[in-house]
Amino acid sequence: MILPILSIIESPSRGRGVFATAPIAAGTTIEIAPVIVLDPTERKKVEETLLYNYVFEWGEDNKSAIIALGYASIYNHAKLANCKYEMDFDYLTISFITLQAIAQGDELLINYNGEGGPDPDWFKVY
Repeated sequence: MILPILSIIESPSRGRGVFATAPIAAGTTIEIAPVIVLDPTERKKVEETLLYNYVFEWGEDNKSAIIALGYASIYNHAKLANCKYEMDFDYLTISFITLQAIAQGDELLINYNGEGGPDPDWFKVY
């Protein structure tokens, strides 16, 4: 499920990103994406490819990874994000929810670290 008011367009200095084409209320689930789970061995192989930049850690121990379908891998990072993601290990989905009201034209951003924590050295600060 992807809300029809989301669009992928060029993001200034970030490549492609997900943007709102209409206002969105805080607490709105904007996407529920199915995932493909990679076991730790498969994850290591994928991390040697371009897909390394698009996987999410998965599982209670974070040793596995997922390829999330839909727009999931296109959301850009911000330390102070306006959206969050939640993983459902039972149903093999990842959901994206707004943390605040989103204006038309705003980019939807997630913190790649989940709900906080310091940015890794390789993240640019936005």
